Amino acid sequence: MKLSCTSIMTRIEWCRQQRAQARTQSELERWRAEEEGLRDAFLNRDHTNYYRFSPPDLFWRYAMGLEDGRALVRLAMTERHVAAGFLDDARACDRSDEAGDCR
Repeated sequence: MKLSCTSIMTRIEWCRQQRAQARTQSELERWRAEEEGLRDAFLNRDHTNYYRFSPPDLFWRYAMGLEDGRALVRLAMTERHVAAGFLDDARACDRSDEAGDCR
């Protein structure tokens, strides 16, 4: 899950940078909501019900961060699974090559 962690942490850091440059309290809160959505996805949490009672733009930004984060986690899991399959194939090929069976 290293890619997932790196990608999500990069996005969280980007949200923090944007928050530091926010010109209004509303803008700052939107960046914070997106950051929390990303963090919740990584930690497998869901605070959607908390944001449901917030202004619509905060809810939308939290939901966007949560869904983007979940997609990054799924991508990392898929890449990890594929990489593990390649390693298994390579190991099998190494063993078969000793017997002259690997092509």
